[in-house]
Amino acid sequence: MIEAVLFDLDGTLLDTAPDLVRAANRLRSRHGLDVVPAHQVRPWVSKGGRAMIQAAFPDHEPAAWDRMLPEFLALYREQIVVETRLFEGFEHTLSVLEKRGLALAIVTNKPAWLTEPVLAALGLAHRFAVVISGDTLAEKKPHPAPVLEACHRLAIAPARAVMVGDDQRDIESARAAGSHALAVSFGYAEAADQIENWGADGILDAPAELLSWLDQHAAGATPGQRAARAG
Repeated sequence: MIEAVLFDLDGTLLDTAPDLVRAANRLRSRHGLDVVPAHQVRPWVSKGGRAMIQAAFPDHEPAAWDRMLPEFLALYREQIVVETRLFEGFEHTLSVLEKRGLALAIVTNKPAWLTEPVLAALGLAHRFAVVISGDTLAEKKPHPAPVLEACHRLAIAPARAVMVGDDQRDIESARAAGSHALAVSFGYAEAADQIENWGADGILDAPAELLSWLDQHAAGATPGQRAARAG
């Protein structure tokens, strides 16, 4: 049986894109450039800060993206929870998971100095027994270490945990750790990302479908068994 649910943060549990897009456009303004539309940056949110800068400054050289990264993250930290919210339906889903007694954890590539204030501002920190940030360990997703460390701290075997994420790295990390993996379609992945080819045990179109997957597929399943599309 599944005993723990591990969540990616940006694009899975939280819709952080509006605040990140704002930071990207504040950075563009500092460089004398016009704002870019949200859809230009949003698909890159789950791929990290440098990827977002690349999307916001497509005409710049890679060296410039690296130079701008610290400034971009500092601007984001200044206004880190203005529009950021749980994706619709997750408040209910988390409450049900808590009532069922499942252990909950965050496994994100976002550094702790950004992860912790987001969770605190939204009143979510106490709901997760473990938070593994991008700088908690030497390795990040897609390396299995973050998932394995979360399971270790929860005292749960990896095969009894499911990782939920909106990026292929989430699925690869869980698979390498020997855990179940679910991809979400309501995050920042686009059709070109071909979620169906990531090797997840299921694809969730809404947070509540996690509960259905746990009811219908988790009991008795082994990591690597592809379940039918949740829904």
